[in-house]
Amino acid sequence: MSQNPNLFLSVGKPIKDEYGRTIGKIASFALTPSGKFDAVFIEQGDGKFLKHSVEYLKMDGADVTLTSGIKSGASAYCDQIPLIWRKDQALKVLTDKKKISRELYEELHNNFDGALSQLKTEAQNLIEEIEKQLVRFGEERRQLNYALVHLEIEHEIGKIDNQSYDTAFTIIQESLKQANDEKSDLELMKSRLSNILLGEAPKMTEQDKSKERPKTTVPAASAYELPEPPVVVYVKEIGRTGI
Repeated sequence: MSQNPNLFLSVGKPIKDEYGRTIGKIASFALTPSGKFDAVFIEQGDGKFLKHSVEYLKMDGADVTLTSGIKSGASAYCDQIPLIWRKDQALKVLTDKKKISRELYEELHNNFDGALSQLKTEAQNLIEEIEKQLVRFGEERRQLNYALVHLEIEHEIGKIDNQSYDTAFTIIQESLKQANDEKSDLELMKSRLSNILLGEAPKMTEQDKSKERPKTTVPAASAYELPEPPVVVYVKEIGRTGI
């Protein structure tokens, strides 16, 4: 992000991710010796702290959003890998046309090849990280479905009044929508990276474009795929600290 001399004015304000989930509050910033903003410290609701580079911050007036490092990385690899490959191919063409010497070709080709191998390794590591995130989302959806089932049961037997039911149902709806939106983004990124590593051109079809941040409509509870017969489920929230 561009350097903003008034970033400290956002201290104490809530910060959300790209899907509208509140991550916590901005606690402070880290600056380089020259005074350049380097990182942001975020206090989560459980009191733990996260540290992120300010390059992932997006300011929109008083609203502060933490963008996805995974999405930024995937986008960069989708641009850089084909670019270096095309440069290496152009280098070969120039050599065949006798416009550069064989010795110079070998030197530059080795540089391009080394950079390409490194980027492909990093991209593969990112794919593995995306796969882990997708597993996590599968478990999150399962737990949200359990919460939905228990809400319906308690409402059906009269333990939860209509107002409380409506409030809880709205919360679960929104959580499912956010999870589905992020899951769709991750699946699209994984697909694009996989195609790049297989040597396919990184072209996006209209279908792919429609998958990018789709508008998810969460239907009524009865439309959900229900999990196993209801049991009492205790969900432990796992926090992460970046420092």
